[in-house]
Amino acid sequence: MDMTAMVLALLPEICLLAGAVLALISGSFLPRRRQWVSRLIAVAALLATAVTAAVALPGPPTTVFDGSYAVDGATGIARLVLALSALLVIGLGVDELAGGKQESETYAMLLLSTTGAVLLAGADDLLVLAVAFLLTSIPLYGLVGLARTPAAAEATMKTYLLGALSGITLLLGVTVLFGVAATTTYAGLAERLPAAPVAAVALGVVAVAAGLLFEAGAVPLHAWVPDAAQGAATTAAAFLTTVPKLGALVALYRFVEVLPGEVAWPLLVAVLAVVTMTVGNLAAFAQDDPRRLLGWSTVSQVGYLLVPVAVAGRSDLALPSLLLYLAAYAVTNLGAFAVVAAVPGVRELAGYAGLAAARPWLGGALLVSLLGLLGTPPTAVFVGKLTVAAAAWDGGSAWLALAVLANTLLSLFYYLRWIGPTFRRRSAATDDGAATAPPRPWAAGAAVAAGAAGLALGLGAGVAWTLLDVTLIR
Repeated sequence: MDMTAMVLALLPEICLLAGAVLALISGSFLPRRRQWVSRLIAVAALLATAVTAAVALPGPPTTVFDGSYAVDGATGIARLVLALSALLVIGLGVDELAGGKQESETYAMLLLSTTGAVLLAGADDLLVLAVAFLLTSIPLYGLVGLARTPAAAEATMKTYLLGALSGITLLLGVTVLFGVAATTTYAGLAERLPAAPVAAVALGVVAVAAGLLFEAGAVPLHAWVPDAAQGAATTAAAFLTTVPKLGALVALYRFVEVLPGEVAWPLLVAVLAVVTMTVGNLAAFAQDDPRRLLGWSTVSQVGYLLVPVAVAGRSDLALPSLLLYLAAYAVTNLGAFAVVAAVPGVRELAGYAGLAAARPWLGGALLVSLLGLLGTPPTAVFVGKLTVAAAAWDGGSAWLALAVLANTLLSLFYYLRWIGPTFRRRSAATDDGAATAPPRPWAAGAAVAAGAAGLALGLGAGVAWTLLDVTLIR
């Protein structure tokens, strides 16, 4: 592939990286009252990324840099979903960030971490995977700590320590796999790992997977997610519970697809999926802070998203269902965080009493988002859960499909704990709650847009899944 073709193939990534650099440089020279210029640069970069990703999506699959980075359907959809997710994060965070001391730095870190997530999704080489992990994680640590509160400091420390440990573990796994296969490309690993010592391969696989499980927020490296969601600024919390997860899960799917059958990776991923969704749901029961509840909800959603990874290579539904669920989860989770951002002073579920009556559009957006996370038709996550369960069944793991159903019923309780006050009459004790607080306009608009997008995606995906051959998504 010549240089021109390579540049065109990587145009979405180039747009993201250029936007991050320009946002940072512009913020360094502009006065504080004109930091909105950095926001416009970030938005323009994300729109350019989304447009170029959409244009390139119908193209034939290929690789660049000697087969180390895949440009195919999965990468194209990940580019598009990640760019639009980051754009929605910026939209819900305008009110919070405008005029702040770290406004331009925040946009730069958002774009850099999004670039890392895109590279994670397309990585076809262990060294690219390691670089993408660091590019995703390091800006994330800064985003969590920007709130400059004791809770944010604690969350940053937990996130950093777990991230540093996971990064070292991932590099250890890369080293072991390179040592036994003498290559880091996925094509080379698929060819040479079957003849390598099983114990060494298993060690390398577990170590690499550990790094990706941290990025995704899965058990046993999940503890940072609820702490960061609660302690960070709302913009950072919405971002960290969405964007890194998307890239990490696609990366994990690509990685396990090349593993030899001698390593029992399907059972390992399946067990982690069930434990992750169950732990997330059980821990969410006792949460009264909406942001911490959404943090534990994220953990449970990652469990559902691991189900198609567990049947990678055994079902043609696995990859399409994963990509569909990722898109559905992104818009639905960001919709819930947009409502939280619209009424930032409310830190208890009881504070949302009367919101639906006082702010019908905001209450409706919250209802759609929470029912979406639960998996109620016709929302997008409902179609996502249906398809991942179908993939598990098709891949010979019917018990995984039953686990998805059981955990969906389990999650009903804590989502209703939030929906109930929203549609209940406000009492005198909640006069300072969400119903009386003037909502932040940008965040409220983002919440309504996300809710509408979640419904539209659910209806569209349901029809498309019925009428189209899902293998076309590859």
